[in-house]
Amino acid sequence: MRKTRLAVIAMLLAAFILVPAAGALAADTASESATLVTDQMPGKIKAAIEKSLGDEKLAAKTKAVIDPKKEAGYLGIPGAPSPTWWYGLLWAIWVGWIFSTVGAFGGIMAGVGHITIFGLADYAKEFGKGHPVNKAITDSIRVSNQWLVGLSGLISSINYYKMGRLVLPLGACLAIGGVGGSWMVPELTAGKISLKAYIGYFGIIVFILGGFLIYEMSPKGQAGKKAAKAAAAAFEKATKEGNAAEQGVKIVEGNQTFMWIALVLVVASALWFNLIKTPMWVAYILAIAGWSMTFLMGTIRFTFFGVEFKFKAFIPMIGGLFIAAIASFLGIGGGFLFVPFLTSVAGLPMFLVAGTSALCVLVGMIVSIFSYMVGKGVVVQWSLVGAELIGIFIGSMIGPRTSKFIPDKWLKIIFIVLAFYVGIRYTSKGFLGYSLVPPF
Repeated sequence: MRKTRLAVIAMLLAAFILVPAAGALAADTASESATLVTDQMPGKIKAAIEKSLGDEKLAAKTKAVIDPKKEAGYLGIPGAPSPTWWYGLLWAIWVGWIFSTVGAFGGIMAGVGHITIFGLADYAKEFGKGHPVNKAITDSIRVSNQWLVGLSGLISSINYYKMGRLVLPLGACLAIGGVGGSWMVPELTAGKISLKAYIGYFGIIVFILGGFLIYEMSPKGQAGKKAAKAAAAAFEKATKEGNAAEQGVKIVEGNQTFMWIALVLVVASALWFNLIKTPMWVAYILAIAGWSMTFLMGTIRFTFFGVEFKFKAFIPMIGGLFIAAIASFLGIGGGFLFVPFLTSVAGLPMFLVAGTSALCVLVGMIVSIFSYMVGKGVVVQWSLVGAELIGIFIGSMIGPRTSKFIPDKWLKIIFIVLAFYVGIRYTSKGFLGYSLVPPF
C-alpha cells in the first residue's frame, strides 16, 4: 500500500514538473514562430517555417537566416530578396522575345532571372539542403519560370498560327510523346537509371549539336535541306514584297481527329498521375492509348509557300518521348531540344520552328503548373509574377513580328549561340561541380 502511495506521489510530481516544461517549450516554439512569420506570407511558407522550428537542427538554420527585424521580401519572408516589379517586367520582355523568336531557352532565361539576377536561389540555399523553406522557395521559383514560359508559349502559338507559321499536327504529336513521357519514363526507371551524374557529357552533346547545326548552314549541309531552303527563300522574298499573309501552312492530308483525342488522353494521364495516382494503371492505359492514336493518323502533308513537307505522325511522337526522357533524367527543361528535332529530323525552315516548338512547350507547361499548384500547393509571389507576365506578353507579341525580318540563317545563328551557352553551363556543372555561366 505504501509503495502504491509513493508511486502516485512520484507520478504527480513528474506531472507538475514535466507538463509546465512541455507547455513552456510549446510556448517558446509558438513565440519563435510568431516572430518569424508575417501576415504577408502564404500558408505554405508559414507551414514550412513552423515545421522547421520543430527540429533542432533545422530551427537553428531558420533563426540564422530569417531576420524578423528586416522588411518582408520574397513570399513575405523577412530579409528575403525583394525584386522590384519593373525589374521583373524588363527581364520578362527579353524572356518572351527570345522564346517566341527561336522557340527555345525561355525556361533557362526565366531561371537566370529568378535564380541569379534576383538572387532567390542563393537565398534559398542559405537554409541548407532538405530544409522545408528551401524546398518551398525552390518550387516557387520553378513554377514561376513555368508561368512565364507557359504564357509565352500560348501567345507565340496564337500569333504564329494566325501568321500561318505553326504546323499544328507536328507540334501536337511532339507534345503527345513529351507529356506522356515526362511522367511515365521517370516513374518506370526511378531508382534504376539516373543520368544526373552524366550531365557534363550531356553538355558535350549540346556542343556537338551546335556544331551539327553549323554544318547544316554550310553549302554541303544545305544540299540535303532543299525543301527547307526553298520555303525559307520564298518566305523571305514574300516578306520583303509585303504579300506573305496568305501563303502560310496549309494541311493537305492527315486525320487530325485522332490527334486531338490522343492529346486529351496523354494530358489526362499526366493529371491522373500527379493528382489522383490510385489506381496507377489508369494513367498508364491513358498514356499508351494516346500514343497509339498517333499511328492511326498516318502521314501528314502540308505546304508552306508552295513547298510541300510530309511526315509520319508517330515519328514526332516518339521524338517527343525521347526528348521528355532526357529532360526528366537530367532534371532540365527540354524546350531547346525540340528545335534541332524540327530543323534536322522534320526538315523545317526556322520560320516554322518557333511556333511549332512553342505549342509543344505550352502543353507541357499547362500540365506541370496545374500539377504543382493544385496537386502540391506550390505558391508564387503574384506581385512579381504578375509584372513578369505583362513583360512576357509584350516580348511574345514582338518576337513573331520581328522574327520574319530576321533571315533564316541568322535565326539559326541565334539558336547556335544560345546552344553553346547551354553547353558551357552543363559541361562545367558536370565536370567542375559548378556552372561557369549563370545561373551558377
